[in-house]
Amino acid sequence: MSNQAEHESDDEPEQQQFKIILLGDGAVGKTSIANRFAKESFSQSYKQTIGLDFFIKRIVLPGDISVALQLWDIGGQSIGSKMLGNYIHGSHAVIFCYDVTNADSFLDLEDWRSLVMKSAADDKPVMALAGNKCDLSHIRAVRSEAINTFADKHDMQVYFMSAKSGDQVNACFHRLAAQLAEVSLSKADLQRLDGAENVVTAEIVNHPRHDPNVNKGEVPEFTKTGRSCSVS
Repeated sequence: MSNQAEHESDDEPEQQQFKIILLGDGAVGKTSIANRFAKESFSQSYKQTIGLDFFIKRIVLPGDISVALQLWDIGGQSIGSKMLGNYIHGSHAVIFCYDVTNADSFLDLEDWRSLVMKSAADDKPVMALAGNKCDLSHIRAVRSEAINTFADKHDMQVYFMSAKSGDQVNACFHRLAAQLAEVSLSKADLQRLDGAENVVTAEIVNHPRHDPNVNKGEVPEFTKTGRSCSVS
């Protein structure tokens, strides 16, 4: 290798790599979360993951720290698979995913966690809790108290996200990457991750307040006990 090539190689930033596992029941949105983060895409149709899917995403953390995240999306039916331990082995972080509209998917996380603890042996990964489909919060089925109790008990950071809208997906992975790379995120970094995702510009529509075909569009007067009053 020439001196110039050696010099160029020395100038290249060292890239850290971390293996992150997404675990949880089928149909909670693990593949959608991975797709949203790695490919910035979302599919309305559901396709069951058989075995596992693999994604990779390269990001740059504060301080020009380059990180490659290997995302292992493990199918929900794999909870009884003999291969699950092999999938989990060597993982740096595990994201336990559940559907906020499906209470059973949250309750089943105890089983998923038990398998991780058994498979990881002495090398315990960083663990996070991700409630997906928060765009459907109006039909939310998992109570906040249960979520906080589970997270505190198992020392997990909690994230509420929507793979559909992308809300909090980047924040989750960037925070995990920073924790694994031992990079401190400033208050401004956290605000950017938590608040700057998927900002939707509201369209102001100037609808008429009154039907132009009724009373010539004028505000009608109502009478009560012989007196009239204008409605403003």
